[in-house]
Amino acid sequence: MNSSALTVRPIDSKADRKKFVDFAWDVYRDDPAWVPPLKDEVHGLLDPKKNPWFQHAKAQLWLAERGGKVVGRISAQVDQLVQDEMCQGTGQWGMYEVLDAEASAALIATAEDWLRQQGMKRALGPISLSIWDEPGLEIEGFDESPTAMMGHHRPEYQGWIEAAGYEKAKDLITYALDITNWQDPLIDRLIASGERNPRIRIRNVDKSKFDQEAALILNLLNDAWSNNWGYVPLTPAEIAYAGKKLKPIIFNELVRIAELDGEPVAFMLTIPDINELTKDLNGELFPFNFIKLLWRLRKPRTRRLRVPLMGVARKLHGSRLASQLAFMMIEFTRRDAVSKFGATHGEFGWILEDNKGMLSIAQLPGAEINHRYRIYEKAL
Repeated sequence: MNSSALTVRPIDSKADRKKFVDFAWDVYRDDPAWVPPLKDEVHGLLDPKKNPWFQHAKAQLWLAERGGKVVGRISAQVDQLVQDEMCQGTGQWGMYEVLDAEASAALIATAEDWLRQQGMKRALGPISLSIWDEPGLEIEGFDESPTAMMGHHRPEYQGWIEAAGYEKAKDLITYALDITNWQDPLIDRLIASGERNPRIRIRNVDKSKFDQEAALILNLLNDAWSNNWGYVPLTPAEIAYAGKKLKPIIFNELVRIAELDGEPVAFMLTIPDINELTKDLNGELFPFNFIKLLWRLRKPRTRRLRVPLMGVARKLHGSRLASQLAFMMIEFTRRDAVSKFGATHGEFGWILEDNKGMLSIAQLPGAEINHRYRIYEKAL
């Protein structure tokens, strides 16, 4: 280890923000499973002028340096919606990347001190920046590249975080399965019964009415997820922002809305694994990579698809109809995913480890847990 003294300082300039974002390349340069994020996306996430999350939250970023070289980074954040919806006095930290145990300890302690100064009594982490972005630390599945919008971390991080006094708050899991040919007699009968039911309609999303469809889906999401641990509602501004970001990777055949007696009551959002299309771009869109990516997105052919969001209206939770609608959306999407997009594998998640309803749906024939992410907590 370099014997120079370790310093941790808050970042306060555009140059520092660039160092903060670019540091991930130092951490993972020799990790074949890492997928470089698009730098423009990360900068947008951290920019209060672009990300409407900052309308109800604040964050501070730090760099750890030794001998003039960045050796770690971290954020700490206080979200008013977390206070209102989850628990008063709960702060969070995230954007955690680090090269050694000493820097890890110093960064976490610095983030905790800042949270205490904000009146927080408990810390949750890593969450980068909100539960809707990249929550949790990867603790299983390091050898496989993550799918789009999921994190990837060094195995050492778990020990370093636990050494700082953190304990498990909740695990988030993803399931992977071969979608080319799966059959289950019970599920097949449930789907067939639904297809005969005139009250049920499973339709594709209509991208020509994108704003209305996005608002419908994300409002359904707010209702469906409202009882989940860690839930905070998406504000109207965040719904619009999320819709704008998702629009390039939304395809009519991969997003389903379930209607009951003409009322939208469930949805399933499936996206191509964009990581397969961006991995060779090394995080850079300009000057020419954005043209390459736009071309690839015209008709994406990815091996994997991911279901990041799925929800059934709260009034149907626990009912047979909820499962029926879910399996119908899965099967109809699976058929198009294989025939029109050439996909062979799917991933469901993340799912809370104790969300029995969603786990019962995700545990499809042949499905196996491929990644596990852990959110830690500590009293401050």
